[in-house]
Amino acid sequence: MLDWAVQAVQAVASDVVVVVAPDAPRPVPAGARIVHDTEAFEGPLAGLAVGLAALDPDVERVIVVGGDMPRLSPVVLRRLLDALTGAEVALLGHGGGAPPLPVACRRGSATTAVDRLLAAGERRLRAMPERLTSVIVPADAWTPDDPDGRTLRDVDVPADL
Repeated sequence: MLDWAVQAVQAVASDVVVVVAPDAPRPVPAGARIVHDTEAFEGPLAGLAVGLAALDPDVERVIVVGGDMPRLSPVVLRRLLDALTGAEVALLGHGGGAPPLPVACRRGSATTAVDRLLAAGERRLRAMPERLTSVIVPADAWTPDDPDGRTLRDVDVPADL
């Protein structure tokens, strides 16, 4: 499943970093770098901080996805990245809201926000876009390329497949 998520991101990004738990075995999807969380069970925001720090220094725009999102559309991920014009964060609109993943962000702004949120004890990934200038890509702009909304689906239990 991780390989599928990595392949989708590789279609739109040159540097792919996968963040795993401190004691996790090192899965090695082709073309991705594996980094470990600094502490176990600190939450997705801490994982984002580790991932942002591990990226190539020249990377300015970042796409963040879950490793349990096997049906990501590279075309939709590209729309998210392209939506960062004038914004620090881009999310996909869906059902009157915007799920936290996938998300595109400007690395510098996201790093600053994540560091401040972690220092304040925040652990939720959703808190980062709430602190930055965000844009929501409306559903009618991305669903023609992903009519079933598979980009938003994650797999928590086998029935989700």
